[in-house]
Amino acid sequence: MPVLRTPAPTPRPTPRWWADVGAFVAGLSLVVVTALWVGNGGVEQLAAGDWGAVAAAGRLLGLWAADLMLLQVLLLARIPAVERAFGQDRLALWHRWTGFTSFHLMLAHIVLITLGYAGPVHAGVLAQFWDLLVTYPGMLLAAAATALLVMVVVTSVKAARRRLRYESWHLLHLYAYLGVGLALPHQLWTGADFVGSAPARAYWWTLYGLCAGAVLAYRVALPAWRSWRHRIEVSHVVPEGPGLTSVYLRGRHLDRLGVRAGQFFQWRFLDGPGWTRAHPYSLSGPPRPDGMRITVKDLGDGSARVAALRPGVRVLIEGPYGRLTGQDYTGGPVTMFACGIGVTPLLALLWELPYADGEATLVYRARDAADLAFRSELEWLAAHRGVRLVFLLGPRAVRDSWLPAQYADHTDVAALQQIAPGIARHHLYVCGPPPWADAVRAAARTAGVPAERIHTEQFAW
Repeated sequence: MPVLRTPAPTPRPTPRWWADVGAFVAGLSLVVVTALWVGNGGVEQLAAGDWGAVAAAGRLLGLWAADLMLLQVLLLARIPAVERAFGQDRLALWHRWTGFTSFHLMLAHIVLITLGYAGPVHAGVLAQFWDLLVTYPGMLLAAAATALLVMVVVTSVKAARRRLRYESWHLLHLYAYLGVGLALPHQLWTGADFVGSAPARAYWWTLYGLCAGAVLAYRVALPAWRSWRHRIEVSHVVPEGPGLTSVYLRGRHLDRLGVRAGQFFQWRFLDGPGWTRAHPYSLSGPPRPDGMRITVKDLGDGSARVAALRPGVRVLIEGPYGRLTGQDYTGGPVTMFACGIGVTPLLALLWELPYADGEATLVYRARDAADLAFRSELEWLAAHRGVRLVFLLGPRAVRDSWLPAQYADHTDVAALQQIAPGIARHHLYVCGPPPWADAVRAAARTAGVPAERIHTEQFAW
């Protein structure tokens, strides 16, 4: 078989209490910002009830917006301990939530500050806004930052994202970093809650420094170091089926890469134009000291280039990322739910997890038999490790369900319990599109599976 069950050494798990500490620190940052605003006379100005109160409220909303914006950067700075503590799905959700919240707070900040300055002098709102823009230091840069953030937010709305190529969306999203940087000067030069308070200056400089340091360390330096150290390159490419290609990779000291089955990397193949755009692909086999395997579905754009890769092409990596691993597997029955290309990380886990013969079930959802990937490999696992294979083929059900249309007369929970009797005692691994994975997770929770036994990875960007 092309994949061997040779697990690589695994990194030490992150303590569960780190997640609680991280959430507490994030909440505390907003409390600190509010306290600094109070210490600078914010409450007194707000209580006065005049136009100064409007400006004071605008300053507070601006401070909250800036704090959440920086927390948003930290959430996806790829800090290893944070990734292991929270997982990509949760971090991406929080990143999205804090992004939209900080954006709306920023807009409210602009409106209230303009009104607060215009009211006492009886100026028109637009005239006052223009005066602020051209008179106060750093405001033109802040306006440019706002424009960039508007572009990022608009293209992050789900309806817009569906119309954009992944590469285009990713490139536009990087402008958020420039927007955060351009917003800093106006805070330094004109922010009353920054200029007039030494504790405030210390806090904001520390937070900006942490964000910049985290991005440079974990989005730039660490990936560059790992790519240089491990010298990963394409070994060979194998077509797996219509539009599906496996890439086998080799490199140096891969046993020290700290990757587990079920995780993914951001990959850049140095094969010509377009190499700067990274793509997230999961391992489709367990990592070995002498090689790794990823499997890519041709969805257009950069993924189509994978089939044309040649042996020896150098590869840059970011990662490993993701919590869909055997870290929390404590033994016993395991049931896996895969939809489409979501089978790849689960296949790697089927090779690596130490379940007993006959304890594993794979439920594989696909449009038809031709779309089933790794059929021979799965049949080998069924014959030699007792993996039970359940293929669910056909078009989607009309209702929200993880079942295909031909089984739409079954409820999600009843079908789950029929496929995997005693499911409440199983470890559940789920990988697929968000709506489908959500339906599986909801049915599992209703069937009594504890939340800590449900391990998910959703394919979305």
